[in-house]
Amino acid sequence: MVASSSAYSLDELCALASLPRRTVRYYIQRGLVDRPVGETRAAYYTEKHLRQLLQIRNWSEAGLSLEAIGGLLADEATEPPLPRPTVGSVTVRSHLSVAPGIELVVDPGEAGMDPDGLRQLFTVIKKAHQDIVARAGDATAKQTQEKRR
Repeated sequence: MVASSSAYSLDELCALASLPRRTVRYYIQRGLVDRPVGETRAAYYTEKHLRQLLQIRNWSEAGLSLEAIGGLLADEATEPPLPRPTVGSVTVRSHLSVAPGIELVVDPGEAGMDPDGLRQLFTVIKKAHQDIVARAGDATAKQTQEKRR
């Protein structure tokens, strides 16, 4: 079979993903990758299969176990897919720093928020974070006092 932009043989898929056949078959057996389209020698793989394999390979190289990867893939399957941007489209997102290590990313248009609504959301989240940190600090101080007794 000659590879086109949307149909690959198992060997072509493995070459594109830089994975051995045995690994790809194992991922399919574990349900991490969709089964091929069709049966026996007529079966073929699509861009979706390639994307799945590349994502699994990236996560695996980052140190995630296959169990963790399976969980991530299950979570992705339950979330509605985001619309693909069209050529020339612009997406604006607001990145709001709540505290060191915490950033809120909002697409105001998709969230249906005007600047005032976004400021209100940020204020509520920042206050909630401050309350959590204060409670954690109080608990730590209380534990320290109890240890001194």
